[in-house]
Amino acid sequence: MLVDTIIELLKKEISLQEYNRYIKQLSFNEKLSKSDLVVFEVPNILVANWIKSKYSEKLAHLYEVKTGKKPKIEIKLKSKQKRGVKKEKILEIKKNVKKTILNPSFTFSSFVVGSSNQFAYTIAKSVSEKPGVVYNPVFIYGPTGLGKTHLIHAIGNNASEKGKVIIYATIEQFMNDFTYNLRNQSMDRFREKYRSCDILLIDDVQFLSNKIQTQEEFFHTFNELHNNGKQIILTSDKPPKMIAGLEERLKSRFEWGIKADITLPELETKIAIIKKKCEIDGIYLNNDIVNYIATNMGDNIREIESAIINLNAYASLMGQKITFDFAKNVMKEQIKERNANITLEDIINVISRELNIKPSEIKSKRRSKNIVEARRIGIYLARTLTPNSMPALASFFGMKDHTAVSHNMKKINEIIQNDENFKIRIDELKNMIISK
Repeated sequence: MLVDTIIELLKKEISLQEYNRYIKQLSFNEKLSKSDLVVFEVPNILVANWIKSKYSEKLAHLYEVKTGKKPKIEIKLKSKQKRGVKKEKILEIKKNVKKTILNPSFTFSSFVVGSSNQFAYTIAKSVSEKPGVVYNPVFIYGPTGLGKTHLIHAIGNNASEKGKVIIYATIEQFMNDFTYNLRNQSMDRFREKYRSCDILLIDDVQFLSNKIQTQEEFFHTFNELHNNGKQIILTSDKPPKMIAGLEERLKSRFEWGIKADITLPELETKIAIIKKKCEIDGIYLNNDIVNYIATNMGDNIREIESAIINLNAYASLMGQKITFDFAKNVMKEQIKERNANITLEDIINVISRELNIKPSEIKSKRRSKNIVEARRIGIYLARTLTPNSMPALASFFGMKDHTAVSHNMKKINEIIQNDENFKIRIDELKNMIISK
């Protein structure tokens, strides 16, 4: 059947992850389709919204390549999804679809909660249930790649299922919209878009810095929504007071409600995140591989997810089962690049701080138990995370020669194999060094 050929062609042009998450959910409706109209059905409005925005044009193009005619692509909800839904709500959802695009895979159920993000998650869940009532505004901040965007999309997805009108935009999109409408003397349209929603989700507000005209417009948009009891959720890589070039009146408003930070995830949370990503994407990795990725790939969750997808794609292309050795080999260049800037001093400083031992003691010849253990850990991490040879490490740690380094490596590997708590401690130190 032609539609099967089209889907196979599309599969070759997108990632396996995108195909499994979205395209596999398409069902061809032969009855409604015509020569100039191709109708697909999907199980829910979020997937429909995503496929419309990302793949409709591509599907139409592939049909044109194969048949010489470019049909209209229509994405409908499966009829069983519509039953029992009030007509007014369907209309409201359709209005919502025109307003914004949310990633349907970013939900609360797919977000892994740990001590590093527990507070932000709890706040996000609360405002999605009672927008404009509990906390307003909500300001979520933290380093890149730790889940801020996931959380605000989850808020939007949860609230949109309840019929709320959602606007999601990065601050860059907001600025581009503002500039375009200002130039075309259509500011009424711009204000209608951003001020007629129930929930406004804005990513990366730190980029408002020094954008005076846009700050002025955003200030009035904020006031209009807040005065009308509409929910505002903002994300940034830093708290409001630390955003340079931001007007004081905006900083003040950003702190009216509640601030929630997301910090670097602890090892257990990273392991849980990796397992969750694998579960969602249908990828099997054994515990050794999961632990290896968690302890060597830093804290950026986006980078970790990318590494997992690349690993799975490479294994599929090679027709290879993902073993520990295969994973290490595929990821070695990526990890080598991450570790390129780690110095011996970095390693010693982290160990010194965490184990409460002076750097000079670690490099000394003292034989007290805690110093010997710290020295062994230093040697092991230096050998693992840097390209230094054993003679170079012997010189740095004030040892006789490379055989002493070899003996320490052998000893600590024995301890790691026999003591799970010690292994976890080593992994945590390694994670701190990589993430410095």
